[in-house]
Amino acid sequence: MWNVKRGLSCALFVAMSLASPAAAESLTLEQVVALSATGIGDEAIIAQVRNANAKFDLTTDQMIDLKSKGVSGSVIAALLAGADKPAALSLDSADPMVPHAPGVYLLADWDGQPKMRRIDATVSNQAKTGGIFGYALTGGIASMSVKAAIQNETARVQARAKRPTFYMFFDESNPSLQAATSAWASGSATTVSSPNEFTLIKLARKDGRREARVGSLNIAGAKTGVMDKDRIAFDYEMVRPGVYKASPTNELAPGEYGFIFAINGGGAAGAMSARIFDFTVL
Repeated sequence: MWNVKRGLSCALFVAMSLASPAAAESLTLEQVVALSATGIGDEAIIAQVRNANAKFDLTTDQMIDLKSKGVSGSVIAALLAGADKPAALSLDSADPMVPHAPGVYLLADWDGQPKMRRIDATVSNQAKTGGIFGYALTGGIASMSVKAAIQNETARVQARAKRPTFYMFFDESNPSLQAATSAWASGSATTVSSPNEFTLIKLARKDGRREARVGSLNIAGAKTGVMDKDRIAFDYEMVRPGVYKASPTNELAPGEYGFIFAINGGGAAGAMSARIFDFTVL
Protein backbone atom coordinates (compact mmCIF):
# COMPACT_ATOMS: atom_id res chain seq x y z
CA MET A 1 0.00 0.00 0.00
CA TRP A 2 2.82 2.39 0.91
CA ASN A 3 4.48 1.80 -2.44
CA VAL A 4 1.23 2.52 -4.25
CA LYS A 5 0.73 5.78 -2.39
CA ARG A 6 4.33 6.71 -2.99
CA GLY A 7 3.95 5.96 -6.68
CA LEU A 8 0.80 8.09 -6.92
CA SER A 9 2.50 10.96 -5.11
CA CYS A 10 5.46 10.84 -7.48
CA ALA A 11 3.18 10.74 -10.50
CA LEU A 12 1.21 13.72 -9.19
CA PHE A 13 4.42 15.66 -8.57
CA VAL A 14 5.67 14.96 -12.07
CA ALA A 15 2.34 15.99 -13.62
CA MET A 16 2.28 19.24 -11.64
CA SER A 17 5.88 19.95 -12.60
CA LEU A 18 5.11 19.50 -16.29
CA ALA A 19 2.08 21.80 -16.04
CA SER A 20 3.93 24.47 -14.07
CA PRO A 21 3.90 27.92 -15.78
CA ALA A 22 7.05 29.04 -13.97
CA ALA A 23 9.03 29.40 -17.20
CA ALA A 24 8.14 29.28 -20.86
CA GLU A 25 9.77 26.36 -22.64
CA SER A 26 11.86 26.82 -25.76
CA LEU A 27 10.37 25.81 -29.07
CA THR A 28 12.05 24.18 -32.06
CA LEU A 29 10.95 23.82 -35.65
CA GLU A 30 10.81 20.05 -35.17
CA GLN A 31 8.32 20.54 -32.33
CA VAL A 32 6.22 22.86 -34.50
CA VAL A 33 6.09 20.18 -37.20
CA ALA A 34 5.13 17.57 -34.59
CA LEU A 35 2.38 19.79 -33.18
CA SER A 36 0.99 20.42 -36.67
CA ALA A 37 0.92 16.68 -37.34
CA THR A 38 -1.31 16.08 -34.33
CA GLY A 39 -4.05 18.27 -35.82
CA ILE A 40 -4.16 20.38 -32.65
CA GLY A 41 -5.04 23.49 -34.66
CA ASP A 42 -3.27 26.69 -35.72
CA GLU A 43 -4.55 28.81 -32.82
CA ALA A 44 -3.01 26.53 -30.21
CA ILE A 45 0.33 26.36 -32.05
CA ILE A 46 0.48 30.13 -32.54
CA ALA A 47 -0.30 30.62 -28.84
CA GLN A 48 2.60 28.33 -27.99
CA VAL A 49 4.90 30.29 -30.33
CA ARG A 50 4.01 33.48 -28.50
CA ASN A 51 4.25 31.88 -25.08
CA ALA A 52 7.76 30.63 -25.91
CA ASN A 53 8.67 34.07 -27.29
CA ALA A 54 9.95 32.22 -30.34
CA LYS A 55 11.06 34.01 -33.48
CA PHE A 56 12.80 32.37 -36.45
CA ASP A 57 14.71 33.93 -39.31
CA LEU A 58 13.42 31.41 -41.80
CA THR A 59 14.89 31.02 -45.27
CA THR A 60 12.72 30.41 -48.30
CA ASP A 61 13.79 26.76 -48.36
CA GLN A 62 12.88 26.33 -44.68
CA MET A 63 9.42 27.78 -45.26
CA ILE A 64 8.87 25.46 -48.22
CA ASP A 65 10.03 22.50 -46.13
CA LEU A 66 7.72 23.42 -43.24
CA LYS A 67 4.78 23.77 -45.62
CA SER A 68 5.52 20.39 -47.17
CA LYS A 69 5.44 18.85 -43.69
CA GLY A 70 1.95 20.15 -43.00
CA VAL A 71 2.69 23.42 -41.19
CA SER A 72 0.10 26.05 -42.18
CA GLY A 73 0.88 29.46 -43.60
CA SER A 74 -0.55 31.14 -40.47
CA VAL A 75 1.85 29.25 -38.20
CA ILE A 76 4.80 30.01 -40.48
CA ALA A 77 3.86 33.71 -40.36
CA ALA A 78 3.74 33.53 -36.56
CA LEU A 79 7.22 31.97 -36.51
CA LEU A 80 8.54 34.85 -38.59
CA ALA A 81 6.78 37.58 -36.58
CA GLY A 82 7.49 36.17 -33.14
CA ALA A 83 5.81 37.44 -30.00
CA ASP A 84 6.15 41.13 -30.70
CA LYS A 85 4.88 43.10 -27.73
CA PRO A 86 3.93 46.79 -27.64
CA ALA A 87 6.42 49.08 -25.98
CA ALA A 88 5.74 50.06 -22.40
CA LEU A 89 3.81 53.32 -22.10
CA SER A 90 5.30 56.29 -20.30
CA LEU A 91 3.43 58.92 -18.30
CA ASP A 92 6.28 61.40 -17.83
CA SER A 93 8.93 61.02 -20.55
CA ALA A 94 9.72 64.38 -22.16
CA ASP A 95 10.41 62.65 -25.49
CA PRO A 96 7.27 62.69 -27.69
CA MET A 97 8.71 59.80 -29.70
CA VAL A 98 8.30 57.56 -26.65
CA PRO A 99 4.86 55.89 -26.52
CA HIS A 100 2.47 57.57 -24.07
CA ALA A 101 -1.04 56.66 -23.04
CA PRO A 102 -3.56 58.72 -25.05
CA GLY A 103 -4.31 62.09 -23.47
CA VAL A 104 -3.18 65.68 -22.99
CA TYR A 105 0.20 66.34 -21.33
CA LEU A 106 1.90 69.47 -20.01
CA LEU A 107 5.65 69.64 -20.66
CA ALA A 108 7.48 71.41 -17.85
CA ASP A 109 10.41 71.13 -15.46
CA TRP A 110 9.61 68.78 -12.57
CA ASP A 111 12.29 68.33 -9.92
CA GLY A 112 14.79 70.06 -12.17
CA GLN A 113 14.16 67.81 -15.18
CA PRO A 114 11.88 68.25 -18.20
CA LYS A 115 8.97 65.83 -17.92
CA MET A 116 5.42 65.47 -19.17
CA ARG A 117 2.54 65.47 -16.74
CA ARG A 118 -0.74 63.96 -17.87
CA ILE A 119 -3.84 66.14 -17.45
CA ASP A 120 -6.91 64.14 -16.50
CA ALA A 121 -10.16 65.38 -18.01
CA THR A 122 -12.49 67.12 -15.57
CA VAL A 123 -16.16 66.47 -16.30
CA SER A 124 -18.69 69.22 -15.82
CA ASN A 125 -20.85 68.46 -12.79
CA GLN A 126 -23.19 71.44 -13.03
CA ALA A 127 -24.96 73.50 -15.65
CA LYS A 128 -25.64 77.10 -14.63
CA THR A 129 -27.40 80.01 -16.26
CA GLY A 130 -26.59 83.69 -16.04
CA GLY A 131 -28.28 86.90 -17.13
CA ILE A 132 -31.79 85.55 -16.59
CA PHE A 133 -33.04 88.86 -15.13
CA GLY A 134 -31.82 90.90 -18.09
CA TYR A 135 -33.18 88.32 -20.51
CA ALA A 136 -36.62 88.49 -18.89
CA LEU A 137 -36.59 92.27 -18.46
CA THR A 138 -35.78 92.93 -22.13
CA GLY A 139 -38.08 90.26 -23.51
CA GLY A 140 -35.17 88.19 -24.78
CA ILE A 141 -33.16 91.02 -26.37
CA ALA A 142 -30.40 90.63 -23.79
CA SER A 143 -28.68 87.27 -23.86
CA MET A 144 -28.90 84.60 -21.20
CA SER A 145 -25.70 82.56 -20.89
CA VAL A 146 -25.25 78.86 -20.18
CA LYS A 147 -22.18 77.86 -18.20
CA ALA A 148 -20.42 74.57 -17.53
CA ALA A 149 -19.17 74.40 -13.95
CA ILE A 150 -16.35 72.15 -12.77
CA GLN A 151 -15.39 71.51 -9.17
CA ASN A 152 -12.52 73.15 -7.26
CA GLU A 153 -11.20 76.67 -7.66
CA THR A 154 -7.87 75.61 -9.14
CA ALA A 155 -6.51 72.79 -11.29
CA ARG A 156 -4.22 70.01 -10.10
CA VAL A 157 -1.71 70.64 -12.92
CA GLN A 158 0.09 73.96 -12.73
CA ALA A 159 2.25 75.68 -15.34
CA ARG A 160 4.85 78.31 -14.55
CA ALA A 161 5.49 79.28 -18.17
CA LYS A 162 3.29 81.98 -19.68
CA ARG A 163 3.25 80.03 -22.95
CA PRO A 164 3.17 76.44 -21.72
CA THR A 165 3.90 73.56 -24.08
CA PHE A 166 1.45 70.68 -24.40
CA TYR A 167 1.52 67.34 -26.17
CA MET A 168 -1.60 65.53 -27.30
CA PHE A 169 -1.38 61.79 -27.86
CA PHE A 170 -4.24 60.28 -29.83
CA ASP A 171 -5.09 56.63 -30.48
CA GLU A 172 -3.24 56.71 -33.80
CA SER A 173 0.06 57.14 -31.93
CA ASN A 174 -0.26 53.61 -30.48
CA PRO A 175 -1.87 51.45 -33.19
CA SER A 176 -0.93 48.22 -31.39
CA LEU A 177 -3.02 49.08 -28.34
CA GLN A 178 -6.68 48.30 -27.87
CA ALA A 179 -9.27 51.08 -27.79
CA ALA A 180 -9.82 50.33 -24.10
CA THR A 181 -6.68 52.33 -23.30
CA SER A 182 -8.10 55.46 -24.88
CA ALA A 183 -8.67 58.60 -22.86
CA TRP A 184 -11.37 59.64 -25.31
CA ALA A 185 -13.56 56.54 -25.52
CA SER A 186 -15.04 57.07 -22.06
CA GLY A 187 -16.44 60.46 -22.93
CA SER A 188 -19.40 61.55 -24.97
CA ALA A 189 -17.10 61.90 -27.96
CA THR A 190 -15.64 58.52 -28.79
CA THR A 191 -13.25 59.56 -31.56
CA VAL A 192 -10.82 62.46 -31.24
CA SER A 193 -7.89 62.65 -33.62
CA SER A 194 -6.73 66.27 -33.86
CA PRO A 195 -6.11 69.36 -31.68
CA ASN A 196 -8.51 71.11 -34.05
CA GLU A 197 -11.34 69.45 -32.10
CA PHE A 198 -10.35 71.30 -28.92
CA THR A 199 -10.97 74.85 -27.78
CA LEU A 200 -8.62 76.59 -25.36
CA ILE A 201 -10.59 78.72 -22.90
CA LYS A 202 -10.10 80.79 -19.79
CA LEU A 203 -12.13 79.60 -16.81
CA ALA A 204 -13.75 82.04 -14.40
CA ARG A 205 -12.89 81.21 -10.80
CA LYS A 206 -15.89 81.22 -8.48
CA ASP A 207 -16.48 80.16 -4.89
CA GLY A 208 -15.52 76.47 -4.86
CA ARG A 209 -15.73 76.01 -8.63
CA ARG A 210 -14.71 77.23 -12.06
CA GLU A 211 -17.02 78.15 -14.92
CA ALA A 212 -16.90 78.35 -18.71
CA ARG A 213 -19.55 79.82 -20.98
CA VAL A 214 -20.70 77.13 -23.41
CA GLY A 215 -23.93 78.59 -24.76
CA SER A 216 -26.16 81.64 -25.01
CA LEU A 217 -29.81 82.35 -25.75
CA ASN A 218 -31.70 85.47 -26.81
CA ILE A 219 -34.64 86.44 -28.98
CA ALA A 220 -32.51 86.02 -32.11
CA GLY A 221 -31.69 82.41 -31.38
CA ALA A 222 -29.40 80.13 -29.41
CA LYS A 223 -25.73 79.29 -29.65
CA THR A 224 -24.08 76.12 -28.42
CA GLY A 225 -20.38 75.86 -27.72
CA VAL A 226 -17.70 78.21 -26.49
CA MET A 227 -18.37 81.85 -27.35
CA ASP A 228 -15.98 83.36 -29.90
CA LYS A 229 -14.70 86.03 -27.54
CA ASP A 230 -13.93 83.40 -24.91
CA ARG A 231 -11.67 81.38 -27.21
CA ILE A 232 -7.90 81.58 -26.81
CA ALA A 233 -5.83 81.03 -29.94
CA PHE A 234 -3.26 78.24 -29.91
CA ASP A 235 -0.93 76.75 -32.49
CA TYR A 236 -0.07 73.11 -33.02
CA GLU A 237 2.12 70.93 -35.19
CA MET A 238 2.26 67.20 -35.81
CA VAL A 239 5.35 65.57 -34.33
CA ARG A 240 4.51 62.10 -35.63
CA PRO A 241 1.24 60.38 -36.56
CA GLY A 242 -1.16 60.76 -33.65
CA VAL A 243 1.12 63.09 -31.64
CA TYR A 244 0.83 66.88 -31.69
CA LYS A 245 2.73 69.67 -29.97
CA ALA A 246 0.54 72.63 -28.99
CA SER A 247 1.03 75.99 -27.26
CA PRO A 248 -0.94 79.25 -26.87
CA THR A 249 -0.31 81.82 -29.59
CA ASN A 250 0.26 84.52 -26.97
CA GLU A 251 1.33 84.54 -23.33
CA LEU A 252 -1.36 83.67 -20.82
CA ALA A 253 -2.09 85.79 -17.78
CA PRO A 254 -2.12 83.99 -14.40
CA GLY A 255 -5.39 82.15 -13.97
CA GLU A 256 -7.39 79.03 -14.78
CA TYR A 257 -7.52 77.55 -18.27
CA GLY A 258 -8.51 74.37 -20.06
CA PHE A 259 -8.80 72.54 -23.36
CA ILE A 260 -12.48 71.73 -23.78
CA PHE A 261 -14.19 69.24 -26.07
CA ALA A 262 -17.30 67.06 -26.21
CA ILE A 263 -20.09 69.61 -25.92
CA ASN A 264 -23.06 67.68 -27.28
CA GLY A 265 -26.57 69.03 -27.21
CA GLY A 266 -27.84 72.51 -26.56
CA GLY A 267 -28.30 74.55 -23.41
CA ALA A 268 -27.86 72.74 -20.13
CA ALA A 269 -27.48 69.37 -21.89
CA GLY A 270 -24.37 70.63 -23.68
CA ALA A 271 -22.93 72.11 -20.51
CA MET A 272 -23.36 68.85 -18.64
CA SER A 273 -21.42 66.93 -21.32
CA ALA A 274 -18.37 69.19 -21.32
CA ARG A 275 -14.99 67.58 -20.63
CA ILE A 276 -12.16 69.96 -19.81
CA PHE A 277 -8.42 69.26 -19.58
CA ASP A 278 -7.79 71.98 -17.04
CA PHE A 279 -4.57 73.65 -15.86
CA THR A 280 -3.44 76.68 -13.90
CA VAL A 281 -0.97 79.31 -15.05
CA LEU A 282 0.89 80.72 -12.04
